Amino acid sequence: MNGMSSTTKRLVRIVAVSMVVALTLGITACTAVAAEEPSSSSELAVALGEAPNQDVVDLYTDRDTAVSKAVDALPEFIEKALEQTGVPGASVAVVSNGEVVFEEGYGVRDVTTKEPVDVDTVFPIASLSKPLSSSVVAKAITDDANLSWEDPVVKYLPAFALSDPYVTEHGKIADFFSHRTGIPTGGGDDLEDLGFDIDYIMAHMNQIPLASFRDTYQYSNFGLTVGGEAVAASRGQTWAQTANELLFEPLGMTSTTTVHDEYLAEDNRAAMHARTGEGQYEQLFDRDADAEAPAGGVASTAGDIAKWMNMVLANGEVDGTEFIDPPVLAKTYSAHSITGGDATNLTSRTSHYGFGTNVGATVTGRVTISHSGAFGWGAATNATMIPDLNLGIVVLTNGAPSGVPEAIVSEFVDLVQFGEETRPWLDLWPAVFAHFSDPAGDLAGEAPPTGAAAAGPAGDYVGTYTSPYFGNFIVTEENGTLTGALGPEGGYTFEIDPWDGDTLSFVPTGENALPGSLSSAVFVRDGEQITGVTLTFFNTFPAPGQEPNGLGVFTRTG
Repeated sequence: MNGMSSTTKRLVRIVAVSMVVALTLGITACTAVAAEEPSSSSELAVALGEAPNQDVVDLYTDRDTAVSKAVDALPEFIEKALEQTGVPGASVAVVSNGEVVFEEGYGVRDVTTKEPVDVDTVFPIASLSKPLSSSVVAKAITDDANLSWEDPVVKYLPAFALSDPYVTEHGKIADFFSHRTGIPTGGGDDLEDLGFDIDYIMAHMNQIPLASFRDTYQYSNFGLTVGGEAVAASRGQTWAQTANELLFEPLGMTSTTTVHDEYLAEDNRAAMHARTGEGQYEQLFDRDADAEAPAGGVASTAGDIAKWMNMVLANGEVDGTEFIDPPVLAKTYSAHSITGGDATNLTSRTSHYGFGTNVGATVTGRVTISHSGAFGWGAATNATMIPDLNLGIVVLTNGAPSGVPEAIVSEFVDLVQFGEETRPWLDLWPAVFAHFSDPAGDLAGEAPPTGAAAAGPAGDYVGTYTSPYFGNFIVTEENGTLTGALGPEGGYTFEIDPWDGDTLSFVPTGENALPGSLSSAVFVRDGEQITGVTLTFFNTFPAPGQEPNGLGVFTRTG
């Protein structure tokens, strides 16, 4: 992990919200948490299912005792996790057999005010929004016989287009929710960082080069968002209206919203905290994810998420009455995309993605439904359900990705299954997440080269440059200092500084460019005239080994 490039680090920040849970429940664990001495592995038995492929390794004791002891051990472990990592606060809930058996807040919701987290504290949940959104769609399909996961999105969004006409015509809601359209990881996220809204982003996704359709997994916030917007359009509603009407209101999720301003209006809300050093978190940023609301824009409480988990674990029932059609729900939580595994290693286990959720298994063979969420600006979450045990846990935190939610979930799942840790999760997960707050950009951590050539006169670079994807990039000069402006009404600005000749430098900012980021602006000179510029940070998607995508190449127009 220490040798990761800045490009790879940006990928890790983005994809972890989906992929990390494959590790959470696929690895198992070893520090001792006080509980009754568990049975040794040689005494473990197989619990027979309805069919041989449903057999699992039996729990170390009876189910209710196992859950009760695991719940009793949670407070001490949560407090230890916050103390060890410095994460300011957490809210945790556990559901078991249809009941909320644990719901508590820990730490503070804002390090400046020191106000405590309680059970009513609202957190941004980042990509944990995705499985909630898949339930919204499943409910929409339940209520509308003419709507299906198999519907092409252009049936409801006729103006929407991708760069490949075939994918545009045939891409289904199911394809967008399972990340198999070929939209690359990070596609559209760059526009969101600049401040563009969903309408602009969707109108410009036709510029994004695609990977292979339906046979590659490309985790895409805006791919899933398009699927959600198509369902909302089928109802003549906004996504916020659809989510409220179909899921939040019926389940009594009264503290849950997809609108950032409504989150900000909450008095009891957890502020976001960026990681500024080892064990150090500061309230520096506010992350407005309205543009990707179905994929990452939900704010909620652990108790509200518990209500949703109970509905899922009840196979779509609420208070004994069918709420979501069971076959529709089952399809939502079935495996549709392969997300991990080593095809060259026969012992490697394969991980999967359903519609907006990870679908995996514990080491004892029990199916898991799970998702993490992460904002580099200050949120980290995880929810995991084990249907076989009618059990679920959700962890919401207000610190940048730290591994704390994953460690708490891993600990809890271990205690239920084995009565003890099988790995030291509070050492393992923070190490996995150690690079999530690293800066990005091709010049990050670099100094200008020795003997660098002088830049040209500032006036050479002043002008308007245009990209079909990003729109206008305007360079101005005042007192010899160059400033670049991107985004709606030029609201995303940065200084442009000398580096080496016509290669200048700038500091990108945003969810995918955390403090310390630095990148190059490579201006093209034809004779005495500057004719274009490539903003390197905006010219690649954050997957390892990605070639420049050309989207960050600007042509001078004035």
